[in-house]
Amino acid sequence: MADAIAASLHYLSIFVLFALLTCEHVLFKAELDVATARKLLRIDMIYGASAGLVLLTGLARVIWFGKGLDYYLHNWVFHAKVSLFILVGLLSILPTLTFFNWRNDLLAGKAPTITPAQAKRTIMVIRLELLILVCLPFLASLMARGVGFFS
Repeated sequence: MADAIAASLHYLSIFVLFALLTCEHVLFKAELDVATARKLLRIDMIYGASAGLVLLTGLARVIWFGKGLDYYLHNWVFHAKVSLFILVGLLSILPTLTFFNWRNDLLAGKAPTITPAQAKRTIMVIRLELLILVCLPFLASLMARGVGFFS
């Protein structure tokens, strides 16, 4: 029963993570009003928390549930999956810093100023994160079928 709960929490946290990143993609524009900029800042903070929950529930599954630690540590598909998730985390630094830099403007009740280059870069990074996240279920399904195990 604990295995099912851990798996469910892991899947739900992944769904939340993807939904929040999709919200960022939909809401982010080169010209934002104060309310939308505040929403983006809040969504990004929750996105970071959900990424942490994905990591914690995934770690719990690797250590205590699933196929056992040895299986995961000796599976190149697992390593690829984790590496891509880490890459998403590293990529997410750019939008997070962009949103975080708006704090003073937002506290003053002003909409953030976004240059065209910042807007283009931020939206491309968010799209790249989404693209990478879409690849992860395929890797997970391969791993669940025993693909990638090496001894």
